[in-house]
Amino acid sequence: MENTNKIRIAVDAMGGDFAPGNEIEGIKLVYDANIEKDLEIVILGDETSIKNKLDSLNFHNKNISIIPTTETITMHDNPVAAVKQKRNSSMIKSIELLKEKKVDGFISAGNTGAMLTTSTLILGRLNGISRPSIGTMLPTTKPYPVLIMDAGATLDLQPRFLYEYAIMGSIYYREVMKIDNPTVGLLNVGEEESKGTSQLIETYNLLKSNPKINFVGNIEGRDILQGKTNLVICDGYTGNVVLKLSESLFYVLKDKMKAYAGSSIIHKIKAGIAAPILKEAVAGFNYEIYGGVPLLGVNGVVIIGHGSSSPVAIKNMIIAAITSIKNNICQKIEMAVNADKNE
Repeated sequence: MENTNKIRIAVDAMGGDFAPGNEIEGIKLVYDANIEKDLEIVILGDETSIKNKLDSLNFHNKNISIIPTTETITMHDNPVAAVKQKRNSSMIKSIELLKEKKVDGFISAGNTGAMLTTSTLILGRLNGISRPSIGTMLPTTKPYPVLIMDAGATLDLQPRFLYEYAIMGSIYYREVMKIDNPTVGLLNVGEEESKGTSQLIETYNLLKSNPKINFVGNIEGRDILQGKTNLVICDGYTGNVVLKLSESLFYVLKDKMKAYAGSSIIHKIKAGIAAPILKEAVAGFNYEIYGGVPLLGVNGVVIIGHGSSSPVAIKNMIIAAITSIKNNICQKIEMAVNADKNE
């Protein structure tokens, strides 16, 4: 795996709810679509289960290798305890490969808390970063999505943390979405500069003080899905609530449509006519489109996925990792944060 020009990605095959099946199927989708010519994938997990799945799909590729592991970090494991007690887990072994630069990126649909803890402890933070942040994309009424930072990595509301999130998020959005000067909004209870807690007011002043951040001021919850800004900055507690509420909209609309169709024959006909249009209109709320979310601020490319990630979501997680690697996201974040501190 060393001295290669290929993009190398470690896949935790045991992390998701449907492991390792969905992980292997997602990898196959990547290769079937020829997403990246020079791509090497290292699959970590139970060797027998992985090989059985590969055989059942009749999927064998010379650019895929397997590293057997004997332990799995589950959704119920305490993140800190898991780091100490499950050293031979697919998650920890994957992160160690990234630390040793034997791979260029890592994806997992496993325990988010464990991913955050193990990545931070093993990889360390980028120079100049106070706290890593999970960023997540949500659809908007505009042609482009909105990036929420933080979406659950750090629950504390510290102005310096939020300021760094704006820098990291701006770089990630610029490189991934190819928008040169993405706009940044601070999530608050009102648009006025004086609104919010003392921490939010201090954050507002920090963001306003940096001309390299395209800060447009405070925004409210109703502005998020309308795409008023490219980035929304908030603490992890608030961001995670926004994320989970937004994700539920897809299922609420689906259930409402089903209930409407079941109430009468006429309604069933109307629902049948409208269903394809509605499905297309709300498709952006399906998490599979974005696959996973980046853990920004750690010293390596780490993409975190839903525990229930489908093969399509796994495929898009791998694509997100490839994009981050090719655009040198980590290096650009580190340079931007430290340039800001040296001015």
